[in-house]
Amino acid sequence: MTLHRRQLLAGTACAAAASIGRPYLARAQSGGGSVLRFIPSTPLPSLDPIVATSYVIRNHGYLVYDTLFATDEHFRIQPQMVSDWQVAPDGLRWTFHLRDGLTFHDGAPVEAKDCIASVARWSKRDAFGQTLAGFVEAYGQEDARTFTIALKKPFPLLPAALGKLSSNVPFIMPERIALQDASKPIADAMGSGPWRFEAREWIPGQNAIYTRHAGYRPREEAPSWAAGGKVAKVDRIEWLAITEASAAVGAMIQGAVDWYEQPAIDLIPVLKGKPGIEIRNVPLGLILLMRFNHTQPPFNNPEIRRAVMMAMKQDDYMQAVVGSPEYYREAKTFFTPGSPMSTGAGGAAAMQADLAKAKAMLAKAGYKGERVVLLAPADQPIAYNQSLVTQDLLKQLGMNVDLVSTDWGSFIARRGNRGPVDAGGWSLFHTLWSGADVLNPALHPLIRANGQAAWFGWPDDPTLESLRSEWIATSDEAQQKALAARIEERAFEVVPYAPAGLVQQPMAVSSKLKGMVMAPVQFFWNIEKTA
Repeated sequence: MTLHRRQLLAGTACAAAASIGRPYLARAQSGGGSVLRFIPSTPLPSLDPIVATSYVIRNHGYLVYDTLFATDEHFRIQPQMVSDWQVAPDGLRWTFHLRDGLTFHDGAPVEAKDCIASVARWSKRDAFGQTLAGFVEAYGQEDARTFTIALKKPFPLLPAALGKLSSNVPFIMPERIALQDASKPIADAMGSGPWRFEAREWIPGQNAIYTRHAGYRPREEAPSWAAGGKVAKVDRIEWLAITEASAAVGAMIQGAVDWYEQPAIDLIPVLKGKPGIEIRNVPLGLILLMRFNHTQPPFNNPEIRRAVMMAMKQDDYMQAVVGSPEYYREAKTFFTPGSPMSTGAGGAAAMQADLAKAKAMLAKAGYKGERVVLLAPADQPIAYNQSLVTQDLLKQLGMNVDLVSTDWGSFIARRGNRGPVDAGGWSLFHTLWSGADVLNPALHPLIRANGQAAWFGWPDDPTLESLRSEWIATSDEAQQKALAARIEERAFEVVPYAPAGLVQQPMAVSSKLKGMVMAPVQFFWNIEKTA
């Protein structure tokens, strides 16, 4: 008789909690006060949310840093650290005033110089920030709490850039840290946010500890996604490196942890219905995708990229990742399904899941049997399971595919290699992005096609870039929608990446946690842990 994985893990969950959960807690917890115990999707690998786009580092960033502006649940941009601001009649000079009482964790006041240095560093790494940087003439400081941004030409999306919701978030750091090289990760997580990072208790890849910043002054408005009052209602937050699924599920069932960010979908039935546990979906979902290396054969040929995309069946990828149709939906679009800019223009024609047509396209494109290196991080199930589907698909197409299984750290290192596959390079990989990151052309980092400055894969298409610039330059919603459709049509022609569907990633949350702000990002403010 064959037992399914979830049956096996259900039987071992309680034992795992007793044998593994308690030692983790014993190592992590110290001191009194209310404690929230959280199992992140991966252990915190590093501290810099500007250098990395990792969501676990982004979530860490929201704990320890604050932002000048923020996105609320209605996708509106609200002031956060900024109290008020003025725009010159010609749109070329913006003046920002900071709220009173903002302090870093070491007690130093947050000043205009910190904001200038932080925005400048962020704008070197982030796609939206790079766009802003092209408009900036100069930064200026009027007094300790007032700074200006002078522009070469109007940029009405400036608050939207400074208040973007997800990676890379323009967090404000002390000037001494923000002046460091934007290509090298920082080692000092000094911020001004609701919690302070306890560096002495952290070992990369293991538990991370945060304690309440008593000097933090939240806004008076009610919390709404990243905007409003960020009230820290727990004294201590422990991120626990419980990477074994059975141990994590067991710890949750036993009440040893309060929040499990990404339980495997096939384990959700084990958790569902257990006393004191609630299953909650993350808003907007996660976008699955296949990213090509545009600089190396064979995927430097757009016709070959289109052939592979023609063969893809999104249902296969979503089944491999989450299994149940309850947790996925088709997404033949480059912008988050259901969002204002998502048109799907060109998607139905480009993604027919037609293997025969794809084979003919591949032959016409002149594929010569070049080796295809498919990078697959084995310790990241969502990416790895997509990779297994693609390995089979490419074999069916007659391509010479070599699936290279790595750990996450090795994957991160190798995807930066721009060389040929025989020199340690790569051909394609799978990943996922939050729907919050791909809402429109300004935010979307993977729609950028600015060559060597683009995200890993380095697509280069002046037409796509020009359409994106047009979108940014207009504030008329109807024109933006029309331009978004043209962007999607062009993207299905040049294929910066191939969308593989939208999935939900449920979280397991203790019913003892009240007031959680349900958002595409895992926020910790406003949460109260009851007895």
